[in-house]
Amino acid sequence: MNAVTFPPNPSEPRDASEHALFRFPPEIDFSNAGDLLDAVLSRACTGDGRRPRILVLDLTGTLFMDSQGVRLVNDMRRLLRPGTRVYVVARPDGVASRVLELTGLRRDVPVYDNLPEAMAA
Repeated sequence: MNAVTFPPNPSEPRDASEHALFRFPPEIDFSNAGDLLDAVLSRACTGDGRRPRILVLDLTGTLFMDSQGVRLVNDMRRLLRPGTRVYVVARPDGVASRVLELTGLRRDVPVYDNLPEAMAA
């Protein structure tokens, strides 16, 4: 069985005081969702204990995402400090965007078509 590989740290926080940006791998499924959740939550807090007000999850490079991806986003919303907003970036014609739409998560989490739009929000 081939394991899905992904960077140990999806990305560096952009600006820990305001926004944190995390780019996700091409595939999100049962094999990597737990590790991604741990990586994002551990990186969402800066060394001095501050947390960003906005967490931007970049799914534009994600080509496959099943229900574990939806659960991942929901778990992040639940486990982050109250007041931390979660935004998602997904290509309108991409699988991630369709999964978010079909599961109804788009109603609960703002989804942007491109990264500049999400970072400016």
